[in-house]
Parts: sequence; C-alpha cells; structure tokens
Amino acid sequence: MCSRFLLKIILLVILLAGVAAPSAARPSQSPSSAEYSIGRIIIKTTERKLLFVKGGKDAIEYKIAVGRQGREWTGSTSISRKVLNPAWAPPAQIRKDNPRLPALVKAGPNNPLGVAVLVLGDGTYGIHGTNRPETIGTFASYGCFRMYNKDILDLFSRVSIGTSVTVVP
Repeated sequence: MCSRFLLKIILLVILLAGVAAPSAARPSQSPSSAEYSIGRIIIKTTERKLLFVKGGKDAIEYKIAVGRQGREWTGSTSISRKVLNPAWAPPAQIRKDNPRLPALVKAGPNNPLGVAVLVLGDGTYGIHGTNRPETIGTFASYGCFRMYNKDILDLFSRVSIGTSVTVVP
C-alpha cells in the first residue's frame, strides 16, 4: 500500500516536470491523470506556478510567488473560504518579525492580500493577490501563494469552496 502511494507520488512529480513554464496566465498542456480532475488546483512551488485544471490535458497556468526558504510546504487541502477585498490580520510570527505592522490592515492598495483571497484549509495559508507585484515569480512569502491581482480575480471566478488544492515541490 505504502509503495503504491510512493509510486503515485513519483509519477505525479515526473508528470508535473513536463509542463511548460509560464509567462503569465495562459492556456497550457497538463498531464491527464486522476490526480488532475477538472477544477483542481495544482501548485508547483519550485517552478512558481499554479495550474487550474480545465479538463483532460487543458489547464490555465498562472505565475505566482511562493514561500521563501524555510516557509515552503507541500500537501493537499481545499479552499475553505473566498473573500473579495479582504482585510488582513498579520499572524503572530509575521508581527514578531515586523513589530511595526498594525494588528489589522483594511482592504485597499496597501493590503498584502490584494483584491481577493482563497483561504486554504484551516486558514493558515491562502492564495491571494498582492500589493507587491514585483514579487511574483519569486520565493517571497511566509507560505501563502501570491498572484497578480488580475490573475487572482480570474481564478476566483473559476473556483468554489471545496476546490481541491495540491501543493508539490
């Protein structure tokens, strides 16, 4: 059982490695597999891209920023909430590293979450827009996934609460 699971993971990683690199949100070819069911989000952290599977081998690729060294993570989760124009309450670790941050940043141009957030699982992480578009394509966050604001709005319109999200290296 365990070796069958490991084989699936290895095949998944090999299949993901063959996807073309993005320049921005654009149609792409993604491997066909049960792991890539329609509507699933696949995040490839090493390549700093997010794939939204449209069906078969069809996917939309978005360029993203991912967790910096020591903040990256992998696994499976789902979207638990969708919020337009979110406020941001910096987590304790971020406030510890930057004590000048306010307890709450209201929606607007200075909000690090940008124009929208797709909250993942228990709310520790999310897929969100940004007020720092120059960080897209880099290892910049505390574990969240940043997108251009226009791209998060596009993805926001395509997904629903419960959408599966898989994060791979």
